Amino acid sequence: MTDKTDAARPLAPATVAARATGRVDPATGAVVPPIHPATTYERAADLSYPRGRVYTRADNPNYDAPEAVLTELEGGAESLVFASGVAAAVTLFQALPQGARVVAPEIMYWGLRKWLIEVGRPAGLGVAFVDMTDQQALAAALDEGADLVWVESPANPLWGITDIAAAARLAHRAGAVLAVDSTAATPILTRPIEHGADIVMHSATKYLNGHSDVLAGTLTVAPGLAGDPLWARVRQLRSMSGNIPGPFEAWLLLRGMRTLALRVERASANALAIAQHFARDPRLDAVLYPGLPDFPGHEIAQRQMTGGFGGMLSIRVAGGRDRAIDVAARLRLFARATSLGGVESLVEHRASVEGKDSPVPDDLLRISVGIEAAADLIADLDQALGKAPAGDAQ
Repeated sequence: MTDKTDAARPLAPATVAARATGRVDPATGAVVPPIHPATTYERAADLSYPRGRVYTRADNPNYDAPEAVLTELEGGAESLVFASGVAAAVTLFQALPQGARVVAPEIMYWGLRKWLIEVGRPAGLGVAFVDMTDQQALAAALDEGADLVWVESPANPLWGITDIAAAARLAHRAGAVLAVDSTAATPILTRPIEHGADIVMHSATKYLNGHSDVLAGTLTVAPGLAGDPLWARVRQLRSMSGNIPGPFEAWLLLRGMRTLALRVERASANALAIAQHFARDPRLDAVLYPGLPDFPGHEIAQRQMTGGFGGMLSIRVAGGRDRAIDVAARLRLFARATSLGGVESLVEHRASVEGKDSPVPDDLLRISVGIEAAADLIADLDQALGKAPAGDAQ
């Protein structure tokens, strides 16, 4: 646990992240933790492991701090780091009993949706996709039974908001576990466990690391599920499959987490400024951002997101697919690249990336807003959009 100056007053999330447990290396006094590249650990003469570590596939000292920080940030009982966000999510799916059924969002991270369809279903996993913003649709899907309800909020790349508390009530009534992909929100803006979630997942590659130089994922379990056989199975599978980051990657993850609050606050402020600036722009058919008052789910986002609405938004460019791709090509400050949550701003034509079965409109550009000056980002988007297509009102 992170040190506390006053036991009666929990530290703010920004302080928890910045201090990174506040531990000082006992051997040297260093305020930055060392990197432990060892893959194996010495046994005692009686063949026991008195220091508690056996092999780095199961555990490594460099996992301890990021797991501890994330556990405190999320208000969970325990966290585990994985080799990637998909590895974390897939490990949870694989930990479910044989023949289990998962209810997942229609709009979600496409890589995981693809895994559920092309790997999960052929392996015997039942999968139903529903509109998670529609509580009646979720309730109807749960009437057929479920072991796990998977929620993503805000949901990539349309940024729809799911009422986590309502989803938790429906899932628990059906005897299912509720897991939330909170990558876009981060624990700075949303703590799903406080709203009833059992497990929280992050693609730590994104905001937790924040510098586009680490591949990692995490799962955090709520206190009520920490002793459940499902969580024990998750731990076992991580160890047996080796779905872990390297020690240096875990060290870099922790380093990135120390500036998490600052980066999220700046990216959220920038995204809101961009969304507000272009909200009525005739060159766009829509600006998709939970912070806009007329965005579906805005009121729910206000309830469950604290301090901002995140650094992710999407725009639908008037004129269709070719026009959207042309706008992306004209951008100078936004790099045309996959991923999100870094300090640099990125743009991507999602339908092209996801392929012919993508549910994403082909006029949509997904924007990951970085920590640059908002005025510069707005000016870059403005010049890239140029004049409105012929026939559009000015």
